[in-house]
Amino acid sequence: MDLKLVTYNMRKAIGLDRRRDPHRILDVINHLDADVVVLQEADRRLGPRPTALPRRLLSDETDFVVVPFDSSGVSLGSHGNAILVRKGLTFHAAEQLELPGLEPRGAVAVEIDGRLKLVGTHLGLLRPYRHQQMRQLAQKLAISPLPTAILGDFNEWSPKRGFEPLEHHFDIISPGRSFHASRPVAALDRIALSQGIELRDAGVDQSPLAKVASDHLPVWAKVHVTG
Repeated sequence: MDLKLVTYNMRKAIGLDRRRDPHRILDVINHLDADVVVLQEADRRLGPRPTALPRRLLSDETDFVVVPFDSSGVSLGSHGNAILVRKGLTFHAAEQLELPGLEPRGAVAVEIDGRLKLVGTHLGLLRPYRHQQMRQLAQKLAISPLPTAILGDFNEWSPKRGFEPLEHHFDIISPGRSFHASRPVAALDRIALSQGIELRDAGVDQSPLAKVASDHLPVWAKVHVTG
């Protein structure tokens, strides 16, 4: 199974021009031609955390289906993490994973076509808490029989250190600098791949639209699932 995976911190659809524009975010996503898109900050921060991407727009303007994590229908995901799957791919076993930390953090997970477990997350700002969160993810995912990919905003500024809790079971992929979108200096957005997944290509989308739609640039990877 060959897939193009994307992770994108969309900053609640607020661009560098300070406008909230969900249409612009969807244009960026459509341009990427992905099979699965993992989003961070897909929901607003306050109150009941309503989605920053109206479901109607997703239905009308994309070929993606939203993996249902929020039973109320108010949020797009959990703790701002959401997963979009291209129509035609099947998915099941959607679950929310609570993570420890000083501030509320979590992850979302789903199985794609019964062959790949895919996890989206947004880790904490402080390394000690990120390590706790990675350790918990590693423990929760160790029981899965499927090859597993973790995508998200890892919030780690170091190019080499900070991923020790995951390195025994995952290859950490850094496709390039994705933050700040106006002048990328840090590879905060990364992808972790377990055995059974071959990386074919990866990169950072630096299209003119992506450079203004959010403060992060989207990161993508083409993978082949062998497991």
